[in-house]
Amino acid sequence: MLIQEGLLTRDQLNKAVEVQKKSGKGLIGDILLKSGAITEKDLAVVLSKQLSIPYASRETLLLNPETVEESVKLVPEELARKYCVLPLSTHFNALKVAMADPTDLVTLDNLSKVTGRIIEPLISTRTDIEACLGQFYKEGGLLKTAIEASYSAVDYEAAQREEADEDSLSLDNIVASTKKAPVVNLTDLLICQAVKDRASDIHIESFPNRIIIRFRVDGVLHEIPAPDKSMILPLISRIKILSKMDISEKRLPQDGNLRAMIEGREIDFRVSTIPTIHGEKVVMRILDKTAVRLDLEALGFEKKELANYRKVIHRPHGMILLTGPTGSGKTTTLYAALNELKSPERNILTIEDPVEYQIEGINQVQIKPAIGLTFANGLRSFLRQDPDIILVGEIRDLETAQISIRASLTGHVVFSSLHTNDAPSAISRLIDLGIEPFFVTSSLLMVVAQRLLRRICPKCREAYKADPALMPPGWKLEHGATLYRAKGCADCANTGYFGRFAIFEIMTITDRIEELSIQRSPLSAIRAEARKGGMRTLEESSFVKVLSGETSLEEALRVTMGAEA
Repeated sequence: MLIQEGLLTRDQLNKAVEVQKKSGKGLIGDILLKSGAITEKDLAVVLSKQLSIPYASRETLLLNPETVEESVKLVPEELARKYCVLPLSTHFNALKVAMADPTDLVTLDNLSKVTGRIIEPLISTRTDIEACLGQFYKEGGLLKTAIEASYSAVDYEAAQREEADEDSLSLDNIVASTKKAPVVNLTDLLICQAVKDRASDIHIESFPNRIIIRFRVDGVLHEIPAPDKSMILPLISRIKILSKMDISEKRLPQDGNLRAMIEGREIDFRVSTIPTIHGEKVVMRILDKTAVRLDLEALGFEKKELANYRKVIHRPHGMILLTGPTGSGKTTTLYAALNELKSPERNILTIEDPVEYQIEGINQVQIKPAIGLTFANGLRSFLRQDPDIILVGEIRDLETAQISIRASLTGHVVFSSLHTNDAPSAISRLIDLGIEPFFVTSSLLMVVAQRLLRRICPKCREAYKADPALMPPGWKLEHGATLYRAKGCADCANTGYFGRFAIFEIMTITDRIEELSIQRSPLSAIRAEARKGGMRTLEESSFVKVLSGETSLEEALRVTMGAEA
């Protein structure tokens, strides 16, 4: 059925069957998902047709509970999370339940025994179910209770004495405080809540009279209720212990990491501390492998852009650069390209700082400057490892740039990233580093600048007729065209947005761009030539997404204002 729908090729199916034969286990659908051949939605839709079971998704709004209180009372939260199910509604002696695997007879039987109802399954994706569990069970209540308890349990006089004598606190006392139930409970709930809220970072900051805790969700920081100020020292110490840091060192920045099992998923955390005038600040970067789809088609490329990008990354040699600020999704786009290119016939090596996600079948190296393993030194060794494709996490200096370009000119495909605002600026950046213009353009195949836009929540978006007169300069809009604005609902935590996607500015290096670069022409001339060749700017790409209803005008302007030089 997947092949008939055009969602799968016969070759992809044969490869999945071979994997199944070798492992001796696993469902074909799961193997196809892991390989990136199909998406969760593709599988759910086809299974829905095959099993004649309704497909429920966030977009179709079928995951909306009809009677929340009644349905969630029947299925305990712990059980719902364990089996990845959503109780939707009751009707006489039946209970409608959304499931990722409606053929799981054991789960169906257990749910029937617990609820005393006949289970009527609907099929949904695991991602959608896990995203909705929070709204159904109001998971924030546990963290809220722990935070409120931190205030009621405070001995204010003792807390003030401890704060005054913080430097003289013994290490034994600090360690003992981190093992007390309130601190352990608060730390665990804070981390779990951040993962459930789809946060990419947790910020914990200390100020004279209070603690500030913020989650970065879809690229924007949101403050959440924080515990009593007296909890800051044991909370930070607890995180430092878990991250294998030195809890006695508070004067210098530290880096650490930890790994936790949350809802059956193994999630990595990269932890950083810095000393401020009011105490230590902690930032925890959440690296959830299951939340990242290394699939080029899922990133946000338009059809022509994707075809162009795919054509270039399959070239036998040359350099492809991704540009943009920190947090613009460059690493994910690079990983998605490698994930598509990996095969037994190719030797792929990466050198990164840090290695954010581990990809099976690819040799990844973490730089360690303290022992001399830098980007440049690692690259030199790579060239003796018979590579076909090399990923350099970031080009930061002349030496790394020179070796990367040399590798691309000697029969290797090199992927890397640069911190520039747009695609044409990458050429001048390499020249500024000290690379001769001829070598820059001889090695470069393509430069891709990208940004991340928040996706407008499909459940609460609000349509309106846009006024062309109010559009930014250059944005041509037909009179009476329909756009959408963010409104906010429980599903998107009243932000009006849910998830993010990328927009791209893709510059293919042509003979004319090469000539202009060698002549050291102004950046404006290179940009104008790239646009003649079909390059769509970041601002124009964002406008396309606004017109398609994927995001709002406000979000597009927020991200792209100033992106154009």
